[in-house]
Order: sequence, then C-alpha cells, then structure tokens
Amino acid sequence: MCSSHQADQWMLCPQCDLMTQLPPLTPGSKASCPRCDTTLVMNWDEPRKRPTGYALAALFMLLLANLFPFVNMHVAGMSSEITLMRIPQVMVSVDYSSLATLFLLFVQAVPALCMLIILLLVNPVNLPTPLKKAMARALFQIKTWGMAEIFLAGVLVSFVKLMAYGDIGIGTSFIPWCLFCVLQLRAFQCVDRRWMWQRIAPLPALPAKPVPAISGLAQDLRSCSCCTAILPVGQLSCSRCGTRGHARRRHSLQWTMALLLTSLLLYIPANLLPIMITESLGSKTTSTIMAGVVLLWGEGSYPVALVIFIASIMVPSLKMLAIGWLCWDANGKSKPHQDSERMHKIYEVVEFVGRWSMIDVFVIAVLSALVRMGQLMNIYPATGALLFALVVILTMFAAMTFDPRLTWDRVSTQTKEEPGIAGK
Repeated sequence: MCSSHQADQWMLCPQCDLMTQLPPLTPGSKASCPRCDTTLVMNWDEPRKRPTGYALAALFMLLLANLFPFVNMHVAGMSSEITLMRIPQVMVSVDYSSLATLFLLFVQAVPALCMLIILLLVNPVNLPTPLKKAMARALFQIKTWGMAEIFLAGVLVSFVKLMAYGDIGIGTSFIPWCLFCVLQLRAFQCVDRRWMWQRIAPLPALPAKPVPAISGLAQDLRSCSCCTAILPVGQLSCSRCGTRGHARRRHSLQWTMALLLTSLLLYIPANLLPIMITESLGSKTTSTIMAGVVLLWGEGSYPVALVIFIASIMVPSLKMLAIGWLCWDANGKSKPHQDSERMHKIYEVVEFVGRWSMIDVFVIAVLSALVRMGQLMNIYPATGALLFALVVILTMFAAMTFDPRLTWDRVSTQTKEEPGIAGK
C-alpha cells in the first residue's frame, strides 16, 4: 500500500484510463490528460469564494425570475402575459403533465438543487459526512440535466416565431433569468470535482505503486467514476464515496445499443406526427418539426430556421449515427492510435450537443403558454412534442451508458508524452 499523500499526485483519466502523475499547479491553471486532452484537475483562485458567490447570485436571480412576469404578447388589441410558473400550469391544463414535469425538472428544479448543493459543499457547513457524500454524488450525476440556458434559447426562438403575429415584449423577470443562466454555468465551471471531494473525505491509499503513461486496467487498477479515487480493479465499492462500479461499465455497449434503437424507433413518429396545433379563428392547423423549419425559412427567418433545423433534425440524427459508430468501433478490431483520438472527439461532441435538441420542446412550451387569445388564436402541444422529448432523453442516456475508455483499450499501453498543464 502507498500512502494517501502520494494518492493526491496520481489520477486515472476518466475518459481514456491513462495513469497520470499530476504536476504542481499554480492558481488559475489546469492539468490535462496527455493522451485525450481531458481536463483532470483545475486549480481555481479562491475555490470556495468563487462558486459561493456565483451560486448565491444565481439562486437570487432565479427567485426574482419566478416572482414577476416573464414575457408578454399583444395582438389586435388583445394581450397575454406569462410568468415562468405559468408554463407548466398550461401544460397540465391541456393534459400534457409529462411536458410540465420535464420543464419543472430540467429548467427549474435541477439547476436550483445543484446551486444549493454547491453552496453546502464548498463552505464549512456542519453536515454529516454520509450526507455530504450523497449530495456530492447527486451533484455530478444530475448537473447534465440542467437545461436553463437551452430554455432561454427556446424563448428567443419563440420571439422570432411570434413576431409575425403581434408585438412581443419582455417582462421584469426576463433579465434575471438571463443572469441566472450565466451565473449557474459559472458556478459549475468554478467547482473542481477533485477539490470538492478532498474537502469531504481524504483519498484512500494507493493499492499499488502506479506506473505513469499506462492504462489503469493494465495495472489492475480502476478509477471511481464519482470521486476519482484509484482502487483495485476487483473492488466494487469505493472506500471513499461508496459508489459501486467496475473497471469498465458493465454491459456498456448492450445498454447503449438498446437505448439507441429505442430512440430511433421513437424518432420516426416524432418527426411524422404533429408537435404543435395552432387554432386560429376556429380553424386548426397542425405542424411537424420540418414544417416549422420550412415556415420560418419561407418567412425569411433564415438564422432561426437554421438553428431549429440543426438542433431538431441534424443533431438528433447525427447523434444517433455517431453513437452507433462509437459502439461499432468499440466492439471492432484493433485500430491505429489516430482512430481512437478521432472517436474520442466524436464522443465529446455527442455528449455536449445532445441535450440542445430540447430547444424545440421548450419553444412549444413557451408558445403554448403565451398564445392564449380566446377565439383569435391558441397554440397547443401535440403528441410529437412528447415523443421528441423522449428521443432526446434516451439519446442522452445512451451517451451516458457508453464507456469512452473502450475506444482506448486497444491502443498501445506505452506513450512518451508527459502530463500537460494548460491555462484557465
């Protein structure tokens, strides 16, 4: 057994499993994996004050954003004004409680809960250690599902769609919501996972002397997916955070392919069925995703039409194709080192852009809540919107269940590169 002090100096890359000796970091710098360039550790100036300030300000802006009117619309002498909480209420009233639940979870609850957890963990709050561990595990598992900034993009797209019908204005809470989106993103950026876990519990002693520039699996070592502790490959439960795991995610490719095929089956009706129903002067018009893109393009809103086309048509299609390619590559024969680098870049892109496809679902939520003009005009969500939301969620799960280390397992275990340091 090596000392726990030495454990601070070593880390297995969570993306490619390369054993890396961490260099001394000056404030404002980071250590990156020499093989896949994944950021391993970030040394922030004032690591407690920065996230505390951003998280507190974000929660305050969220409170303000929910207290006052958000956006308003004026059409032919009639007006409509909504608050953020009005949006899920409208979804429930038109029998789309599932969309209301998704809105409350992804747009409001998850970002707020993450900010609260950050405040409690980065500051010296007297909480039981098991509770702190549970909160830290939750933070790094759910933060991907916070979609406040994607909802904001959906609101801006809604403005362009509604400008053809009347005057659109922003309410008192619109600016606080914009500030909330920026502040919560900054709070996440300023929290280093390894630093936070070090405040909760010390690293366990290394089970063996690490060999740099070789994968952990080749040394019978594995990394805890939650707290980054280095453990024996046969130890299922992390002695530091209690998270159970394996050297590689069990049945990773099977789970990923099952979720991918399910999302593909749902993607077809999601594009064929209407996602929105517009009721104007007693007549109803249905709209599919592609029809909405064509309408925006025909009205001259080329940038917005392009955004919707990329986010709702191209991204889901390319994401499913990319996930299938990743699974095929991970299950195939040995390939050159350059191929693994390319597949890793594809995985990073898939993981980043996937959730942005929810923008069309949020557009429909805003339109349905705001356009309530009696006999003049009303907009309702349709079945396609729910199916499309499920496609986005399933593809996100598919990307999460895929183990990127599988793409590197066939690469030579030796490399001459040393751990790099990059500026903030």
